Amino acid sequence: MNNTENFDNDWLFEITPKNKFFSLNLKEVWQYRDLLMLFVKRDVVTVYKQTILGPLWYLIQPLFTSITFTIIFNTVAGIDTGTVPPFLFNMAGITVWNYFTACLTDTSDTFKRNAAIFGKVYFPRVIMPISIVISNLLKFSIQFLIFIGFYIFYYFQGASISQNSSILFFPLLIALMGILGLGLGMFISSLVTKYRDFSYLIGFGVQLLMYLSAVMYPMALIQNKMPDYAWLVQYNPLAYIIETTRYMLLGIGQVSVWGLVYTISITMIVFFVGLLVFNKTEKSFIDTV
Repeated sequence: MNNTENFDNDWLFEITPKNKFFSLNLKEVWQYRDLLMLFVKRDVVTVYKQTILGPLWYLIQPLFTSITFTIIFNTVAGIDTGTVPPFLFNMAGITVWNYFTACLTDTSDTFKRNAAIFGKVYFPRVIMPISIVISNLLKFSIQFLIFIGFYIFYYFQGASISQNSSILFFPLLIALMGILGLGLGMFISSLVTKYRDFSYLIGFGVQLLMYLSAVMYPMALIQNKMPDYAWLVQYNPLAYIIETTRYMLLGIGQVSVWGLVYTISITMIVFFVGLLVFNKTEKSFIDTV
């Protein structure tokens, strides 16, 4: 027996990636729940730690975006929002859209941004993108409270806005947004380990996707004005989430049962495909990142 064989036999345990191509690792994630909460706290505290305005940026961004959209799309372009004030119409869509984009962009470079941690200690890698989705709920909650403030203001000003019992399902829409952003983010993060171009394209892609997601206009408008290109919006699951959000919060538009079933199906497919690719990439990403 040579020295190499003796050296190999000295190892009592060998840590290797699991062989399963698909694994939710829910039990393992639960076992590391304290670490998950630690990462959530880190994400919340460090984002604006060295900024002057701090968490106020949570408020400034949706306010200025809503004002800009109102001026450009409603005042200049003349997009009609019916009985709902244009500013409130835009803010409802932007608030939900911001949660999706935050989940997508923040998880899209998980491997690259956390390579140093992943290379030193083991824990379920999926904890990192999950913590980002959870921590972004705080940002969404703050922006949603601002929306409620403006809603109350316009309501007492006599604006024709209303809710219905379907608002009870609003948390499920937010969950869909988070899961869809998580799935796409995990998929893109896996591609970025080999193809860095995706990290540069993600910002442009998100901006383009926003115009195809009915954020600043009702879906009926694109169907009436540009019927030949309406399919670009109709096959976008994000458009149905935003349209349903405005129906629940403002009583405008309509809910498409087919659209919601389609959205839930696409969301689950994207999530599971993203998780599959993420699980496969985590086994060898350290060699390419």
